[in-house]
Amino acid sequence: MASNGQHVVPRDGKWAVRRTGSDKVTKKFNTQKEAIREARKIAKNQGTELYIHGRDGRIRDRDSYGQDPFPPPG
Repeated sequence: MASNGQHVVPRDGKWAVRRTGSDKVTKKFNTQKEAIREARKIAKNQGTELYIHGRDGRIRDRDSYGQDPFPPPG
């Protein structure tokens, strides 16, 4: 796993955004969609990775906003 990035994870019945390597939550949201929107904004601003976890906690999707030669659209 990369050393920098934002994770969207299930937390206490909600969805949370947290930084890679940290247990501290940046912010909690009622929906995964809201959490993804915020995490994507942070990842783009920092030029890092975005990891989207499913309800089971496993990574189900990821986007790169750093030095990826094939970055995701928009």
